[in-house]
Amino acid sequence: MRKPTTRPAVLSCRQAIRRGVCVLFAALVCLVARADERPTRADVEPETFRAGAAASNITPPLGEPIVGGFEPRPARHVHDELHARCLVLDDGRARLAIVLCDNVGIPREVFDAARALIPEELQLPGDHILMAATHTHSATSARSENRLVAPSELNEYQRFLARRIADGLVRAVNNLEPARIGWGRVDVPEEVFNRRWHMTPGPHLRNPFGGVDQVRMNPPAADPGLLRPAGPVDPEVCFLSVQSRDGRPIALLANYSLHYVGGTGPQQISADYFAIFADRLQELLGADRLDPPFVGMLSNGTSGDVNNVDFRTRRGRRAPYEKMREVADRVAKAVHAAHASVEFHDRVPLDARVTELTLAVRKPTDEQLAWARQTLDKPPDAPVWHAREKNYAQRVLLQHASPDEIAVPLQALRIGDVGIAAIPFEVFTEIGLEIKEQGPFKKNFTIELANGSYGYLPTPAQHALGGYETWLGTNLVEIEASPKIVRTVLDLFAQLHGSQTAGRLSRNRP
Repeated sequence: MRKPTTRPAVLSCRQAIRRGVCVLFAALVCLVARADERPTRADVEPETFRAGAAASNITPPLGEPIVGGFEPRPARHVHDELHARCLVLDDGRARLAIVLCDNVGIPREVFDAARALIPEELQLPGDHILMAATHTHSATSARSENRLVAPSELNEYQRFLARRIADGLVRAVNNLEPARIGWGRVDVPEEVFNRRWHMTPGPHLRNPFGGVDQVRMNPPAADPGLLRPAGPVDPEVCFLSVQSRDGRPIALLANYSLHYVGGTGPQQISADYFAIFADRLQELLGADRLDPPFVGMLSNGTSGDVNNVDFRTRRGRRAPYEKMREVADRVAKAVHAAHASVEFHDRVPLDARVTELTLAVRKPTDEQLAWARQTLDKPPDAPVWHAREKNYAQRVLLQHASPDEIAVPLQALRIGDVGIAAIPFEVFTEIGLEIKEQGPFKKNFTIELANGSYGYLPTPAQHALGGYETWLGTNLVEIEASPKIVRTVLDLFAQLHGSQTAGRLSRNRP
């Protein structure tokens, strides 16, 4: 008897394969036929808006010098820790980050080092990250000896700071979640005063170079020689608030044009009122002990000529940190009250622009160089024209040894209907007011000491009046720098405004 053949089984497998191919082909034909019935990109639900925040401790070790004055002294105590506070926003197409560091001023080399440490998989391009110092005067400096010359290598604290900034951004990205965002404003005029004053002639108007100015910074309180402030103030506090979709606070970024407050204990490290504001706002919003933690942020606006001292009246003695708490409490309460009427958006467009602007470095004249050398050669008991003349003689020589020009980074962010300018100087208030008035967005403001630290930025008119902020060695770049910077920032704003004018905002009231 012959064995049964296996041929029919083989044929059966081939037939099954053919049938499968036919089914797939038919399905493909159906898909192609129905292609016109698919929804277009405009019909698809837009990308989810997300936000995440984190704060990294950047407190230096004790013994490091506390800067902010002419004679740094070593830190002996930490009153409150310093932080790099990070906020990351993502609209599904672009990702932005803002980092505020408790420091008097940070060179661009440190910020660039932080950018280089950010992993590529974070999808956070360097030109979409705004990094700035708050300008606390009670922290270790991150600057190099000459702010116009990049150091050959970063020092220990600079490397530590760059690492902690990068870590904070990684953690903020890790905390990204579906979110909504809103913005608001409120005026707090009680705490801002122009610190440059026109005064009657006298020795109080002397400058370190052997000349006489028309205005003085920080004159004696209630002095009979006071005439009028030399410039305006900006009382506005602008803020961005970010919440989870169920209303849990994630972060709040505010901007106020107040230099700093001061009034610490002796040789104590502190983040000044910037950190106290964040802590007080967290309490007011009921955002304590959240997971992830709420991050309050207060950026320095354009406060190069503004502080919180009313020079028309005498000031009583204050306990350490008392004035800081008073100012922080006032600003936080004002923001909290305005926050109640904020309209939140489920999604807003995000974008950024950055450019380099070349500026001439301000150089001493031959006469100023001769004065500097003669001043430094004076015997210790020789009469002095100004208490800081030797400090500025050294600065004049440093300016002389500096390059002839520098390229400074200028940046602009768009967050919905808000435009944020980033300028790496201590910017005079009238410059910030000009940007606010001429910017194309519904709300425009500036964060100073952003992406670098290049000294003061007065206007040409303020240069003509003299005063500390205009002195060679305090001011490092050309006298015409401010109008060039304003034009460049407004051009960046115009690019951002034109690129997404068709963007829609999805609104959702809390």
